[in-house]
Amino acid sequence: MVERRLAAILSADVIGYARLMAADDEGTRAALNSHREELIDPSVTQHRGRVVGTAGDSILVEFASVVDTVCCRNGNCGIGASLY
Repeated sequence: MVERRLAAILSADVIGYARLMAADDEGTRAALNSHREELIDPSVTQHRGRVVGTAGDSILVEFASVVDTVCCRNGNCGIGASLY
C-alpha cells in the first residue's frame, strides 16, 4: 500500500543571483551560505520544516502545515532577505 501524506512546499531562490555571481561570485556564495546557516536553516527547523533539496541559489522545503510554511516565510526565516 502507498503511504500518502499532505505537505506544504516552499520554494525560494535569490532574485538577481546571476548578476550577483557575475559581480562577485565568492562574496555571493559566502553571503548565501551565511544566510542559510544563520537565518534559513534555524527557522526551517523552528517551524518543523525539512529541506528537501537545494541547487545553486534555490531551496525546496517541506512542511506538514501551511501555517508553518507561511510563518517561516513571513517570520524571521530570512528567505526573501537581501544578500547585501
